[in-house]
Amino acid sequence: MAPTRHRVRRASAHPWRLTVAPLTAEEGEIGATLFRMNGEPLRVVSCQAPNGEFVYREMAAFIERETGIATRYVDDVPWQRRYEMLASGEAQVGVVCGLPYVRQADGPEAAYRPIVAPVMAAERYEGRPVYCSDVVVRASSAFRSFDDLRGARWAYNEPGSHSGFGIVGYELARRGLDYGYFGAVTESGAHQRSIELLLAGDVDASAIDSTVLDLEVALRPELAGELRTVESFGPSPMPPIVAALDLPEETVETLRAA
Repeated sequence: MAPTRHRVRRASAHPWRLTVAPLTAEEGEIGATLFRMNGEPLRVVSCQAPNGEFVYREMAAFIERETGIATRYVDDVPWQRRYEMLASGEAQVGVVCGLPYVRQADGPEAAYRPIVAPVMAAERYEGRPVYCSDVVVRASSAFRSFDDLRGARWAYNEPGSHSGFGIVGYELARRGLDYGYFGAVTESGAHQRSIELLLAGDVDASAIDSTVLDLEVALRPELAGELRTVESFGPSPMPPIVAALDLPEETVETLRAA
């Protein structure tokens, strides 16, 4: 028997919160997950670079303003913990890197699905939900292309990153190479940290998510004269905004429409 659609209305006690009308017995399994929308805020997390935190905090506020669904943006735990929150259902909406998303989607314990993807304003993205991985060096260096980096000191953010690690491994493999191509490889922990290592002269090059680099240069205009992009890999699909698989379809459609 197909379940009847659950009806969404505003709760008088919480003018900015959606609540759900009573469900039939056949909808009990769905109903067990709906308490989140009837007394608890929708938890939103970003697993992206810290310099974009303010963007996703505003996204959560925008969701609340436009849909009436109360939200709580969680920014007081590390990004690794935020992935755990999405996997366990503690967070219901998140922004994730594409590589971890694909890995969990293909696994036995898939917990979330994409609902929308951001489209960046810069002309290079051509109005599409894509981004690139920019290979960056110090402006004063002699490196002019990725092929010049044999034996160089390389930094990557972390091994779960598509832009910082995965696509670089792919480009190396296309050339019949692996990470041994570089003279030394450092895991920095974050794209912004890779940039700082580069500026300090501790490494020679790194692949940086182009949207992270765009924003970092906008926040710190002097970087435009201190860094130089020698190659760009991609474009790749933009990191998606995801929703928990057990979030009601009606709620998902409300979020998508916002």
